[in-house]
Amino acid sequence: MSEPRAGAGGKESLQADGDAAEFDVVVIGGGPAGYATSLYAGSAGLSVAVVEKDKVGGTCLHRGCIPAKEFLETAAVYRTVSGAKEFGVQVSQPTVDFAISQDRKQKVVDQLHKGLSGLMRQRKNQTFEGTGRLLGGHVVEVTATDGSLRRIRGRNIVLAAGSVPRTIPGFAVDGRYVLTSDEVLSLTSLPRSAVVIGGGAIGCEFASMMSDLGVRVTVLEALPKLLPGCDRDVADVVARSFKKRGITVRTGVAVSGHEPHESGTTVRFGDGEQVVVDTVIVSVGRRPLSEDLLGEGTGVEVDERGFVKVDEWMRTGPDGVFAAGDLVATPQLAHVGFAEAIVIVKQILSESVTPVNYGAVPWGIYCHPEVAFVGLTEEDARTAGIDVVVKKDPFGGNSRAKILGETEGMVKVICEKRPDGSAGRLLGVHMVGPWVTEQLGQAYLSVNWEATPEEVAAFIQPHPTLSETFGETVLALTGRGLHVG
Repeated sequence: MSEPRAGAGGKESLQADGDAAEFDVVVIGGGPAGYATSLYAGSAGLSVAVVEKDKVGGTCLHRGCIPAKEFLETAAVYRTVSGAKEFGVQVSQPTVDFAISQDRKQKVVDQLHKGLSGLMRQRKNQTFEGTGRLLGGHVVEVTATDGSLRRIRGRNIVLAAGSVPRTIPGFAVDGRYVLTSDEVLSLTSLPRSAVVIGGGAIGCEFASMMSDLGVRVTVLEALPKLLPGCDRDVADVVARSFKKRGITVRTGVAVSGHEPHESGTTVRFGDGEQVVVDTVIVSVGRRPLSEDLLGEGTGVEVDERGFVKVDEWMRTGPDGVFAAGDLVATPQLAHVGFAEAIVIVKQILSESVTPVNYGAVPWGIYCHPEVAFVGLTEEDARTAGIDVVVKKDPFGGNSRAKILGETEGMVKVICEKRPDGSAGRLLGVHMVGPWVTEQLGQAYLSVNWEATPEEVAAFIQPHPTLSETFGETVLALTGRGLHVG
């Protein structure tokens, strides 16, 4: 592992490009990786400029994580009210006014945007509205919406331009029949039926939300199972839940196109199969927004997929030029962008820093039931030739889950097998069930600290809580469980 170079955060004068303003750090992109860089650098007293063509907060805040979870919460409230009679609460069958849900979503987004903008001002970050393009010599050209140009210069440059939804041939996005996540999150009413192309995290979240709110949903996934990359046992729980709720899931099928007509559109897939729906949602991942980002002579390289090439320290190659977030080929998660930003700023400050361990970052998927995991899946561990000890504990035995009426799911812990056959250090923890995205913290720490079951089991779990299931599973791995054999 090569050591990071000292940062270029000194106050030495740069060769000026005319009267271009100079900053310690210039960030292109105001999404999670970009604004985290600016906030962290600003808190250390560095002068920071952020170039953003839309609004700070990026896709995550305005067209991604936050709006999607707001609508998933609408679905959760709807489920709760629909099942209220089980708890003795007598209510009529609820209905959904999605326009009101959209208004509430926007209020949440606007409040968070206002707070973020204020925080950036407090850190004395300067924002330039427009599209940023890196030129040679650490110069960034900013094109404003009116077409005017200006140039600024940074002792350090951070490329964080983000990503946009991927599209597929035969499904041109028109905002009526074919939508991406951008269009879905702006809807004021829901379709009666929808095909979701892609059974990954985003596709499953949309499918779950829409189905709960009364939309007839079909999920088409080209790979053999839902949620590629998830542990198979976890993905199977989600697949069974979807089937029980009336969501049609077809895996191992490719789509070939669609034909709009008065009653919707006919989607063709598989071996001559088709389904008629009102709407098609293309959810096949996101691509880096690297086109037109780099001018001549920057020395920054882009791979064949459009990702900016970086090393483990987020360095692009030229001194003082870094990249982070969805622009690089690392997990496209906001919190990973935060971590990468800290790695970059610490180098600029010449502080001790450790690269991000991408094999042990926390993942959360907010469909119903929720999914959360960290570390190796059982299949990945065995494929790598690691002997493992595996323990699974269903939420069906958890008292808090029974109280909530949410017993679907489980906790699965994967440990390295010791020579004596007992369970050694934790390699992976995979959860599916009620509020598991809020329970992953202790599992994340356990895996990243390479803790053993004995070490983790020594900590008391409060009762009754959902988190007891993780504690019980780990305790059982010591060979002496309480409620888990």
